[in-house]
Amino acid sequence: MSEALARRPATLEDVARAAGVSRSTVSRVINNIRNVDPELQQTVRDAVAATGYVPNAAARALVTRRAGAVALVMSSSAGQEEIFTDPFFGRVVGGMIGALRPLGVHPVLMLADDPAAREQVLSYLRQGNADGAMVVSTRADDPLSGRLFEAGLPTVLFGRPAEPLPGRLSWVDLRNVEGGRLAAEHLRARGCRRIVTIAGPAAISAGADRLTGVRAVLGADVPAVEGDFGQASGAKAMERLLAEHPDLDGVFAANDLMARGAVAVLTERGRRVPEDVAVIGFDDSSAATVGLPALTTVRQPVEEMAAEMTRLLLERIADPLTEPGSVLFDPELVIRQSA
Repeated sequence: MSEALARRPATLEDVARAAGVSRSTVSRVINNIRNVDPELQQTVRDAVAATGYVPNAAARALVTRRAGAVALVMSSSAGQEEIFTDPFFGRVVGGMIGALRPLGVHPVLMLADDPAAREQVLSYLRQGNADGAMVVSTRADDPLSGRLFEAGLPTVLFGRPAEPLPGRLSWVDLRNVEGGRLAAEHLRARGCRRIVTIAGPAAISAGADRLTGVRAVLGADVPAVEGDFGQASGAKAMERLLAEHPDLDGVFAANDLMARGAVAVLTERGRRVPEDVAVIGFDDSSAATVGLPALTTVRQPVEEMAAEMTRLLLERIADPLTEPGSVLFDPELVIRQSA
């Protein structure tokens, strides 16, 4: 690098001279525009590294018509405070950031728990401040995905939509029915005969599917009380189930937080876990291991699922004609102390 170049920021012209190509070729490579020979792309990238050139974000946005950012939109049926305390949401953020960081794309976290917040999300995206959205919602009545679809904004959902949207949106999900089956089969194999379940919201596909899996093993009349995926709802459901079925000896909760709430109530009532009552959660989140006993749980690979959401979204942003896609992941039973 020349002494003069070392004293000022490198320009496109500097990169072009170093690579022996035109300025327009450098611009196409930097802005990921197609139809550039792969060897030529590498030559330009080597020149960028050698000169220390840093693309101007505003200028790049004018060329690509992209913000270089994507929105992670979260909404919880248990309220905003649950988003910051539920380890599930933290795992989604971690998986997304891990996938975006190497690509130089910035994440924007947005909450959409009420109509005003949803309008802010829609306005932000319509104004081009982010190139698309990944939506993670545990609200049964959440209209945001439909609104994003109607607005023609690139969108990927965590979880299969409860109602198919015209033309479909991309989504990733777990084989939740199989996850419910794994939990129920394990409780039965332990010798539990009076099994109850703390279900997730029935209007959310994950909640409905996990209960379907349990019922496939234990029968349609298995006692079930619906929670909202929050720990307090798990405790409340456990109190009701104990009152109605005092001889219960096995509990499946549709996520780890509700399972923790159940264990707390059982312990208060003098029931030993797992000696008197076996308990299984779902997610394999940090909530499964922070207390005693450590929870047996059904693992869903949240970080990998969030990374796949990112891939699907960026693919759609790069080529709006790409067909919406869906990816299903397999659950895994993780056996610990509680069952």
